[in-house]
Amino acid sequence: MLFTLQDQLTHLGMRIKARRLALDLTQQAAAAKAGVAHRTWRRMETEGRASIEDLVRAAIALRCDEGIVALFPQVPATSMDELLAQQRQAAKRQRQRASGRSGGIGS
Repeated sequence: MLFTLQDQLTHLGMRIKARRLALDLTQQAAAAKAGVAHRTWRRMETEGRASIEDLVRAAIALRCDEGIVALFPQVPATSMDELLAQQRQAAKRQRQRASGRSGGIGS
């Protein structure tokens, strides 16, 4: 089934609200936890409109951030060289995350 942009936005707002209610949070509490203005949160729920940054903040606050990665999956490699390059990049990101958690920059 195809959805219009407005349908997608409306349904996203409804899912944000449902998740917030399932976690027993008020709009004010969810907004504070996400680090966004209450007005912004209200607009996310009622209109499904927010910046990408605010949407990611909401996902983190509502403990849904693991799904963000799945939104735009990596394109499969079409050659062995591409596959090896992707693996090197993934290993590099993993090392950067590990060094960030062990007292490096960003801790």
